[in-house]
This record gives sequence, structure tokens and C-alpha cells, in this order.
Amino acid sequence: MDSLMISTADHTKFKVLQQEFKNGPEVTKACLTCHTEASKQLHRTKHWTWDVPMKDGKRLGKKHVVNNFCISVEGNEPRCTSCHIGYNWKDKSFDFKSELNVDCLVCHDMTGTYKKLPAGAGHPAYEVTVFEKKTFPKVDLSFVAQHVGHPDRHNCGICHFEGGGADAVKHGDLDNSLLKPGKSLDVHMAVGKNELNMTCTDCHKTEGHQVPGSRYEPQARDVHGFDYPLPDDYPTTCSSCHGLKPHKQNKKLDDHIDKVACQTCHIPAIAKERPTKMWWDWSKAGKFDRSGKEITRKDVSGNPVYVTKKGEFRWAENIEPEYRWFNGEMNYITFLTKIDDKSVVAINHPDGYSGDTLSRIWPFKVHRGLQPYDPVHKRFVKPKLFGPKGSGAYWSDFNWGIAIQKGMEYAGMEYSGKYGFVETEMYWPISHMVSPKEDALGCVECHARDGRLKNLSGFYLPGRDTNPIVEITGLLVIVGSLFGVMAHAIMRYLANKKSLSGGAA
Repeated sequence: MDSLMISTADHTKFKVLQQEFKNGPEVTKACLTCHTEASKQLHRTKHWTWDVPMKDGKRLGKKHVVNNFCISVEGNEPRCTSCHIGYNWKDKSFDFKSELNVDCLVCHDMTGTYKKLPAGAGHPAYEVTVFEKKTFPKVDLSFVAQHVGHPDRHNCGICHFEGGGADAVKHGDLDNSLLKPGKSLDVHMAVGKNELNMTCTDCHKTEGHQVPGSRYEPQARDVHGFDYPLPDDYPTTCSSCHGLKPHKQNKKLDDHIDKVACQTCHIPAIAKERPTKMWWDWSKAGKFDRSGKEITRKDVSGNPVYVTKKGEFRWAENIEPEYRWFNGEMNYITFLTKIDDKSVVAINHPDGYSGDTLSRIWPFKVHRGLQPYDPVHKRFVKPKLFGPKGSGAYWSDFNWGIAIQKGMEYAGMEYSGKYGFVETEMYWPISHMVSPKEDALGCVECHARDGRLKNLSGFYLPGRDTNPIVEITGLLVIVGSLFGVMAHAIMRYLANKKSLSGGAA
């Protein structure tokens, strides 16, 4: 499949783009002279609102959810919104109705030179800027605006590959190794002669800037089967392209489809080429060296394992996912949820069980760690992490009590004045880094005593489980069969002997 889409317009010829732009909103204003409805469309998307209302009344989306990476967007907007598709989201006063606040370039830049500042509230560098010892060159807005096109892997990856603050941190199946992957890394995105070279929008087919495939509203199954590229209620699923009976050469494998997600067998490993973060311990943050300077320690691969501002990390590469029953409903804890601090708290948890016809066995990356909470109210807190020295922000003043108090005041939430740290886990469903069929899981990797599904309970799995009734029944069948064969052999022998005796007489 050739995912290249040729534009019918040469943007270098548009006079409205042949000017010096002072900032991003000026570029957006120029774009809107032709693309008159673009901002209005974007205003209705999850990418813009970061707000997803759910059936149970909860409000999810990046704007609201608890996470065990940087914990909360609220109170830290200038830093977090470097991954937002807009400009100027600095605090609660952000104008979500402003058409000029939409950032057209971050999704449509084809030059590879457009990059938002890490703490620029969505803006790129308008002058050469140094942030945390990294230099960000001035972006030539006119050049970028004249060289735009349909989003490719680079555009999507700026946020989705580098979520959590750096490459490969969050998802486990999304990182910059997918920009130009080989076939063994991802059979769909592989580049090279005779490879599919698919890009993100080949599966996440977008209409009116609405991008299907939200992790807040995932599809654990697809009963429609093949219907690509027509839109339906089950976007971005394997079955949309491969149908409900994809195993042409081994029909027995199709018997698994009603219980096992395609991803389970066809994504045998995640973080195939770059380590992903598996543990983040905020309780270890705040240590300095003897001279009073902040500490950064890295492993042999160059991944940080300790940072004064953020605590202790663990990374892993080319690892097996964890497996859970999943029916498409993800149960989320919010900042208003009372938690049980005597056990590990699942910030989100896939719902489903073996007897549910809606559930499938799915692979997940599970990110674990320790994060601050209010031990009196038994709720998670929203610490202020980013801000200048003297603002109470933890990354500047290194005082958890003050940082939490400032963050909770900003959010208008009740705080007891006491804090502790509780262990958490967060589930990320896996759908990328699909291996070629020859690298898919074999039968014995699951149907074995110590196989991949050894910790998945609630059902009988041949080769893994022992069931007295099944075992005894099987034994009786075997013994009965042997007895029958032996009895038949004896009868044949006696009959043959009698026949021979009669013939001799």
C-alpha cells in the first residue's frame, strides 16, 4: 500500500503565505483565509478539548485524568501543553473558542523543522531559545507554512512517540523507531522496496479532523469484519482490513478470534528497539549531590535512572506485554475517587472476564510507580510541578508540601495538608509494532504450564491447567481405549487360533 498522498495545491505560490510571520497565530490566520472551517472542526475534537465525557458521568481526557507519569495537567499547563494542538494554553483562562489559537503547523509541517518549545504553552521558538541546556533554533514560519501536507508519522510522533517528556517513555509500542522501521519492527509501517510503508492515517482515517481510535473509547472487538476504508462503528481495528477469518492457511487459528485479540499473538514484544519506562518513583525525588547541584544518573544505554526533579526510573527493552481480559471498557480513577492506599492502586484498569462474549485476551504495557496522595482524604493530589523559583513549583523549590498545596488551591480542591506516596499501576493497550506472521506467537508459548498466560485466571487453558474431572476423564478414555484395543486383539487371536485348529482337523 502506498500511503503517499499528493496535494493538489502548491502552497509556495500563495501570496498570503509569502510574508514574515511573527508568531503561530498569524500563520493560522493566513491558513483560515482558504481553510475557512478548519479551526471550527478542530474545536470539536479530543485533540483540542482534552476532554472526553463518558457514559458514567466521568470526564476523562488529558485535561482531567490521573496518570503516574507527570500526574496532572492542571497547574502545569505551560509545560504539558507543548503537546497540545494549540497556542497560548498557559492557565485556566485559555480561550478554547479562539480560531487563531489552533496550531495548523504541528500536524501539517512537512519540513521536519517545526517543533514546539517544551515549556512554551504550545508555541515554537520565535528566537533561538535555550531550555534545560538544549538549544531550540528559530523556526522559519513562512518556510514551514509554504511546505505543508497531509500528516505523516513524524507529525503524529512529535506528541505520541514522545509523550511523557521524551522518546519511548509512555506507550511501549510507540516511539521514534517507527519513523523508518524495518519489517520485523512493524510489518505495516515498514519502509523499503515492496514494503507497505503505511502511515498513521491509513488506519486512523480522519474526517473533519476527527481522528478515530481514542484510548478512552477503545474497541476490544470488531463484529463487522472487513469494511476498509468505509467508516463504521469499529474504526482502526485489525478486522477492518483482515476480516473475521484471516488465517487462510490454518483455519484452526480462526477458532481463537472470539477469545484472543489479534494483537496478543501478533505483537509478541514491545519496546523492540528502544527501552520504555516501566517504573517511576516520585518519592525518591529531591536528592542533590554534595555541592548542592541536581543529580542526573543514566544507565549504559543513556536512559535516566535518577533525576532530582522526578525521582527514580526503571526501563526495559524488547519485553513481553502483560495480558488481561478486556471488553473495551477501561475503568478510570479520578482525582475525586477515594482510593484504598493499603494496596496497589490501579489508576485505570481494563474491564472484562473470561465468560464475557465481549471480552478478548489483550496485551498491555503496565507502567508502575509511586506518586503523591492525600492520606487523610484518600485521594490523589495535583502537585504544581512547573513554574519559576519562588512559585512553589516542585521542580523549582523542591518542597512537596508547598507544591501540593499550591496545585490543589489552583484546582479548587480540598487538601488535608498531609501527603504520602502510594504505589500505582497504569494500563496501556498495545496495538502497534505488529510483527510479521512468521514471528507471531506459537501454540506452546501460551498452552504451557509456565507460558505467557500463566497469570490469567478464570478459564481452563489446555496445556497450562490441570482439571481433575478433565484429567480423570481423559485417563479413563485412554485406559478404556487401550483395554478395547487389547480385548479386540485377544479376540482376534483366539478366533484366528480356532480357525486354524478347525482347518487342521
